Amino acid sequence: MRSLLEQFEHYSKVSKKVSKETLASIQDIEEPSRFSDMVASNVTLKMSDKQALIEDNNVASRLQRLLDIISNEKEVLELEKKIGQRVKKSMEETQKEYYLREQMKAIQKELGDKDGRTSEVAQLKEQLEEKNLPERIEKVAYKELDRYERVPQSSAESSVIRNYIEWIIALPWNEETEDNLDIERAEDILNEDHYGLDKVKERVLEYLAVQQLTESLKGPILCIVGPPGVGKTSLAKSVARSVDRNFVRMSLGGVRDEAEIRGHRRTYVGAMPGRILQGMRNAETINPVFLLDEVDKMASDFRGDPSSAMLEVLDPEQNHTFSDHYLEETYDLSNVMFVATANTLATIPQPLLDRMEVINIAGYTELEKLHIAKQHLLPKQIKENGLEKRHIQVRDEALLKLIRVYTREAGVRNLERQLASICRKAAKIIVSNQKQRVIVTEKQLEELLGKPKFRYGTVEEENQIGAATGLAYTAAGGDILSIEVSLSKGKGKLTLTGKLGDVMKESAQAAFSYIRSRTDELKIEPDFHEKYDVHIHVPEGLRQKTDLQLGLRWRQL
Repeated sequence: MRSLLEQFEHYSKVSKKVSKETLASIQDIEEPSRFSDMVASNVTLKMSDKQALIEDNNVASRLQRLLDIISNEKEVLELEKKIGQRVKKSMEETQKEYYLREQMKAIQKELGDKDGRTSEVAQLKEQLEEKNLPERIEKVAYKELDRYERVPQSSAESSVIRNYIEWIIALPWNEETEDNLDIERAEDILNEDHYGLDKVKERVLEYLAVQQLTESLKGPILCIVGPPGVGKTSLAKSVARSVDRNFVRMSLGGVRDEAEIRGHRRTYVGAMPGRILQGMRNAETINPVFLLDEVDKMASDFRGDPSSAMLEVLDPEQNHTFSDHYLEETYDLSNVMFVATANTLATIPQPLLDRMEVINIAGYTELEKLHIAKQHLLPKQIKENGLEKRHIQVRDEALLKLIRVYTREAGVRNLERQLASICRKAAKIIVSNQKQRVIVTEKQLEELLGKPKFRYGTVEEENQIGAATGLAYTAAGGDILSIEVSLSKGKGKLTLTGKLGDVMKESAQAAFSYIRSRTDELKIEPDFHEKYDVHIHVPEGLRQKTDLQLGLRWRQL
C-alpha cells in the first residue's frame, strides 16, 4: 500500500490531473479496499482495466494490479513529457529562426535589398534551369551557386561568385540560328550592298557553295586584305546577312595584352572574360559571323603576345576547346564563322597568317567609284543632311572631277566626306531661300569645295631642262609625278628630297650610276660628278608614306 501511494504521488506530479486536496485525502485513508478504489477513481484507466479491478475481490491482488497499471501509466506520461519537451524546444528554435529571418528581411528591405539572398539564389537557379546548359557546365554552375548561398553577402567573394554565375547564364551554349545557304540570295545581297569587288564576291560565294554541299559552315578563316575604305567591314556584315547569322565585331587595333583575348583569372580584382567571350555574349548565338577587325594592328609587349592567343581561336582543329582564363572551362567556337580584316600582311605573324585564307582587295577604279557615289554615297548623304532628291543634283562630270582632283584614295571614305560637304552647302542655300534646287556641275565644284587638292594625270606641256616625268603605283592607284633635278658646282654630292622611301632613293642612286657609266653616249663630261652637286626633288613624293615604284626618263635630265 505504501509503494502504491508513492507511485500515485509520482503519477500525480507527472500527469498534473490530481489536485493537492484529493492527494491529501487519499493519503489519510488507511483501509486498503477503500484506498484502492479512491486511487483507481483518480487514475485515467482503460475500460477493461476498470472492469478487472471491480471484479477482483482480493484486496492484495487488486492493489498489485493497480500498482502495475500506475507504473505503466507513469512511464507513458514521462515519455510523453520528454517528447513534448523536445517538440517544444524544436518549435522554439524554429520560431527563433523564423523571427530572425523576418527581422533580417526587414533590415535588408530598409537597406534597399528587397528580398535578400534567398530571392537572388532562387532567381539564379531558375535562370540556370531555363538555360539548358551542358552537363559539365551545369555542375560547375550549381556548385558555385551553393557557394554563393553559403558565403556572407558582405564578403568580397560573394560578388565574384555572382558575376561568374551571371556570365555563365549570359553566354550562349546551345542557342543558334538556322543557316541560309541559298547562293542566289547571297549573291543578290552582296551585289546590293557592294559594287565591284567581283573577285571577293566570287570567293565568298564559292565558300558558301562548299559549305552547302558539306552542310556545315566549318571551314577556313577568311582574311580580307586591302587599303582603308574599300568596304572590308561592310563586306563581312553582308556575309552575315546573306547566311542569316548574327554579326559581331571585335577591333584588335592596339591590343597588346594577351588577357584581352583570354581574360583574367577570377583571383584578380575586377576580372572578366576576354573579348572573344564578350563578343559571343553580345552575339547571343553559338554560330555568329565574328569579325576580327584590324588583325594586323596587334602588338606585343611585356604583358604577352595577343597574336599567340589568337592562334587557338582561328585554328579549326583547336577552337572547339577554347579556354578562357576567367571561365576556366572550355568553350566551343567551332560553329563560329570568323572573318578577319587587315590593311597589310607584312605585320601579321606568319603562324597566324598560316591559319587564314587571304582575299586581296586592290581598291576601286574611277568608274566603280562613280557608280558607288551615285547609287550609295550620294543618296545616303542627301538623307542624312535632311534633303530630298528634288533638292540637289550632282552631274556625272562633277562626280568624276570630285574623284580625280579632290580625293586620292583606294576606297571611298574621303569621297563620301566631300559629298557630305556638298550636301551641307546645298542645304544652306535652300534654307536661305536662294534656290529651291541646287545643280552641281563641274564648274561649280570650286565654288563649293575650293581649289582642287590634287593634280590628275597632268604632265608639263613642254619639255623643260631639269624636269622629268615619273610613273607611280600606290595603294590609291597609279599617277604621274614630276621629277625635278638641278646642278650646282660642288664635289659630286647627291641630295634627295621629297620624303622619299628607300626604293625611290635606291632608284635615284641607280640612275645616277647609270648616267656615269654612259657619259660617252650622253655626251657628258666623264668627271662631271666630281665638279657638280646633284639635287633631285620629287614634289609629290610625300603624298604616300610607302615607297613608290618609278619609271623615269632619266635621259631628259
